[in-house]
Amino acid sequence: MAGPDAPIRLDGALLPAEPAGVAVLAKFFRALGDSTRLRLLEYLVTAEHSVSECVRHVGLAQGRVSAHLACLADCGYLEVRRSGRYAYYRLTDPKVLEIVQLARRLAVDNADALVSCIRIDPVRAEAGRVEAGRVEAGRAEAGRVEPGPGGRL
Repeated sequence: MAGPDAPIRLDGALLPAEPAGVAVLAKFFRALGDSTRLRLLEYLVTAEHSVSECVRHVGLAQGRVSAHLACLADCGYLEVRRSGRYAYYRLTDPKVLEIVQLARRLAVDNADALVSCIRIDPVRAEAGRVEAGRVEAGRAEAGRVEPGPGGRL
């Protein structure tokens, strides 16, 4: 194995030549860039599971879990099998796990920089969205903000 100072060799182009191809590649990584979706992929490695089982596993509301599962299925990471009113999901290609495992190894090697990164912090961003929603809901309850069409603030 080459050391850290060894030159990097590419067997071909790193990125597609067309901008649309680069956008697809970026979308590939965005689909994997959510902690809930990663947990769902891990859960679906060994067996097919129903939405209800996935909900229990990740501990989120059924609607949120369904949206994450739909995202993973739309992006080609999962297959869905329907049986009556129930949907069952399974991993389509185990190669995606190789990518996640490689990313995990890279993240361990680069943990200090990732933890201190201020440009990407989904935990803080999610907390900010939740807090903003609470503030707007509080204003609406106090009569200071009128809900828009469909009850949106």
